[in-house]
Amino acid sequence: MATSTCTAADGTTISYSDQGSGDGPAVLLVHGITESTPSWQPVIDRLVGSHRVVSLDLRGHGASGTAERYDLEAMAGDVVAVSMAAGLENPHLVGHSLGGAVVSAVGAAMPVSSVVNVDQSLQLGGFKEQLAPAEAMLRDPASFQAVIDGLFSEMAGPKLEAEEAARVNGLRRADQSVVLGVWDLMFTMSTAEIQAVVDGALAGYSGVDVAYLSLFGIDPGPGYGEWLGSHIAGAVTELWDDHGHYPHLVDPDRFVARLAEFWADA
Repeated sequence: MATSTCTAADGTTISYSDQGSGDGPAVLLVHGITESTPSWQPVIDRLVGSHRVVSLDLRGHGASGTAERYDLEAMAGDVVAVSMAAGLENPHLVGHSLGGAVVSAVGAAMPVSSVVNVDQSLQLGGFKEQLAPAEAMLRDPASFQAVIDGLFSEMAGPKLEAEEAARVNGLRRADQSVVLGVWDLMFTMSTAEIQAVVDGALAGYSGVDVAYLSLFGIDPGPGYGEWLGSHIAGAVTELWDDHGHYPHLVDPDRFVARLAEFWADA
């Protein structure tokens, strides 16, 4: 695995790995909040035989540098910077959790072959409601880590094997300033204002034919597929019952097979 760095537009150093080979479009993987490239390892292992696989550490995560901004626009810029530095042309984007929101924004801003969003609803009002009672504890250094641990334990679901859960949690690095920076809009904006940010980020899909798959392990709620389709024409919403927040790690073979099927139709 070759590890390199590039510089985002605001000067932040972004670390990324580049491995595998293949004749088709490369795959660009973007992790979730508090995670990093190694979180994807079971998926990477299954892709590198047939694809070039690039995976980055978002700002404030893994081996990448810290920054003053952790908003969606800045993190989308991290992905664009890596894509340019690695010389990727029309990559397949795959993002989990926070990474799902990031690749959704990137897919509206640069040419891509497809976008796969793993377990990240873009109707963020519900997440705002979920976080609101914990805001004070998240801002308190004494209770911050316990809240993060509890949140991810609750979301993991019943099917993630204990060994895999321990691996992911062992890799997790929860920097309080980074997490609060990423979730700042949840704490400082109204639901309507947050949705306006999302609508603006997705506006670039209008009139553009981009294959988009939103794959959930946790039910995003009634009407989500219709809502997403109103923003991204032809978007597919799929639920893997009881797979929790990590469907790609609960069953990586099924996940990679689903990617291959989706990419073949893209």
